[in-house]
Amino acid sequence: MSKLVSGFSKLNKEEKIAWLSSYFLKDNTNASDILRLYWNSDKKLQQLHDDFIENTVSNYYMPFGVAPNFIINGKHYTIPMAIEESSVVAAASLVAKFWSDKGGFKAEVVNTIKVGQVHFMYDGDKRDLREYFSTKKTDLISVTNDITENMRKRGGGILNIELRDKTAELENYYQLHVTFETMDSMGANFINSCLEAMAQEFKKDDIQIVMSILSNYVPECLVKAEVSCEVEKLHPTNGALFAKKMKQAVDIANVDPHRAVTHNKGVMNGIDAVVIATGNDFRAVEAGVHAYAARTGKYKSLTSCKVENGIFTFSIEIPLALGTVGGLTSTHPLSKLSLEMLHNPSAKELMQVIAVAGLAQNFAALRALTTTGIQQGHMKMHLGNILNQLEATPEEKEAVTKELSGKTVSYSGVSDVLKKIRA
Repeated sequence: MSKLVSGFSKLNKEEKIAWLSSYFLKDNTNASDILRLYWNSDKKLQQLHDDFIENTVSNYYMPFGVAPNFIINGKHYTIPMAIEESSVVAAASLVAKFWSDKGGFKAEVVNTIKVGQVHFMYDGDKRDLREYFSTKKTDLISVTNDITENMRKRGGGILNIELRDKTAELENYYQLHVTFETMDSMGANFINSCLEAMAQEFKKDDIQIVMSILSNYVPECLVKAEVSCEVEKLHPTNGALFAKKMKQAVDIANVDPHRAVTHNKGVMNGIDAVVIATGNDFRAVEAGVHAYAARTGKYKSLTSCKVENGIFTFSIEIPLALGTVGGLTSTHPLSKLSLEMLHNPSAKELMQVIAVAGLAQNFAALRALTTTGIQQGHMKMHLGNILNQLEATPEEKEAVTKELSGKTVSYSGVSDVLKKIRA
């Protein structure tokens, strides 16, 4: 075999690893051992992981943690989080505890409408197209009856089909804009199957179908979450100043996109961690949420903050298309366990939990930024990571931590201190 390989997918795992080691990892004599180290000893479980994607050679592990003490709509939760970034789980846990004696978090689902589109080109008379659509609309729904039967039994299905004229933005471009209710399923396969059936029914000589695909921008699949309390309860000495600075931090994110992107990245630290833990599609969620943040034409904060009549309120409104049945949620053992930990929620309840996780994470970040600074918590974890890289013993870790207490942490600084201790 050479660097250009045919039939790679037909090789077994050992053969794939041998090829990688020969051509792309030949300078690393431990590469094969490292890849095998992360195989699961349970062959059945390993086969399950191998079947998730193509050309698997190993598993890539992420830490799986839990954030306890969340109270959402009066119900107690411990939230599962899969994430590699330091401090995220700790920050969420601290914020959950902080709000637990102040009424906890409140959350509500505004709507659960999802979207799919059939994109097509047409250069004929617009009136003829509108008339054709009018005569075809019933047929477009009926051709999906076999696909939607089970979904309709659960209360979901196709909600509406619109013909949208997009020729002002792109010559000859139109679309069938279809809305769906998919209940506890994320619904990607269901939506795409419906759209493809509609496209087959709708196309004719002068209608050129370009593609049929769901949209991950779901501004009508919305959830809101908030926390609130009297201003004086926010801080032991100066709640008013704390509230003022928190609001200023959000206001800055609303006027400066550079800050807004990092601000919202902090929100997504919490959201993605739970989305991944529950087997949902974090790329789809990320894309939809960031598009929503820019819906006014300017990228802004996903969270809001206000102080009125002595009451501080911190809130979030985001689109989340999630599922609790089907896909990875039904096959990955840890995803199933995560949902069980969350009381086997409906898709709507999971939307609420995940929105709260994002809100909590953002509150934690802003609280740190406007008080002690973000680095204090990060540096503690950063020090631990560096010491692990340097293979420090427990005794050495304790000595280095004591030596660097209150000082700026850097790799070279930690290395120097460790060398002195070892000398």
